Amino acid sequence: MEAKDNSIITVTVDGVALEGELIVPDGATGLVLFAHGSGSSRHSPRNNFVAERVRARGVGTLLFDLLTEAEDRTYETRFDISLLTDRLVGATQWVRSREDTANLKIGYFGSSTGSAAALRAAARPETEVAAVVSRGGRVDMAEDVLDRVSAATLFIVGGDDQPVLEWNEDAFELLAGEKSLEVVEGASHLFEEPGALEMVADHAGGWFAENLR
Repeated sequence: MEAKDNSIITVTVDGVALEGELIVPDGATGLVLFAHGSGSSRHSPRNNFVAERVRARGVGTLLFDLLTEAEDRTYETRFDISLLTDRLVGATQWVRSREDTANLKIGYFGSSTGSAAALRAAARPETEVAAVVSRGGRVDMAEDVLDRVSAATLFIVGGDDQPVLEWNEDAFELLAGEKSLEVVEGASHLFEEPGALEMVADHAGGWFAENLR
């Protein structure tokens, strides 16, 4: 499917310039913003693999750095979930300010600590997010807002990823809206086992295609 925009862009949030890549297939009705985990970036091979599968379903993607290079060198900043959430909310507002993406339904894909930021951003009424997918997420870091997440939410977690699996199972019960929990049996935290990441990408792609129509 041909993309109408395949470019490196700069997302400006509260005066901070964050680099990213925006790709929107022709005819797309939705756009997924990726919130990567601590120590990762928009170049994450796992997130880029998932993004390709999402775009194959006719949904656009925005992979961007939640932190500047200088900020990412500080351990405390990497785990500042409030800051990461504000950056994701700001990026959502930036997307809605662009003529070519203003009318697209918004989804979030979060991994590890990025999942906490995605869920916290989805709980904020100004984002109006339609769908959220968490991959191996630290969803326990967003437990206090899960009852305010109205977006259709999918948790994907490895069956061998303890204690993250337990955190996901506990957090799943707190979600108030449409939800699903997919356990990839035999998979660890990074889904490095043969076929595991493919299952993540297929689950995520299907979820976004269904909920961002």
